[in-house]
Amino acid sequence: MATLCVYCGSSDGALPAYRQAAQVLGQLLAQRGHTLVYGGGRLGLMGAVADAALAAGGRVLGVIPRALQEREVAHTQLSELHLVDNMHQRKAMMADLADAFITLPGGLGTLEELFEMLTWLQLGLHGKRIGLLNVAGFYDGLLAFIARQQEQGFVRAQHASLLLCEQQPEVLLQKLLA
Repeated sequence: MATLCVYCGSSDGALPAYRQAAQVLGQLLAQRGHTLVYGGGRLGLMGAVADAALAAGGRVLGVIPRALQEREVAHTQLSELHLVDNMHQRKAMMADLADAFITLPGGLGTLEELFEMLTWLQLGLHGKRIGLLNVAGFYDGLLAFIARQQEQGFVRAQHASLLLCEQQPEVLLQKLLA
């Protein structure tokens, strides 16, 4: 049984498909006996993935900085909620707890978390798999940009291939845990 870290938005976004994908992912993680670790909020996609995992009997670990506890509205029904002093501690704890990472749609913080883990993987600081759930083509532009970086000699092919990308939660989970 693996612990999967999910990065995602603290809002629902514009399309219902984003929330639906978060719910399906949370449910799948719980049904397959995996633990979810995430940012600890109860709003948006963060809340959706956590609530779905909890409703399916899953174990859910949240990590939230004290300063964001009210802004992101910390989820109080989790298996465990870890309060930390800052974002650096949050990201480090989530990374330490995780066996793999999944990124759902989200904002700037979500991208920052994704790219930090990709950079650490590229540098050999961890060997954990990283997946991108490209719901409704949300990350098409980002994937095109990474391809452009590769074309222009800034990203090597072997580093671009470190990011596993799928449109369906089930398929992405299979690839991450293979």
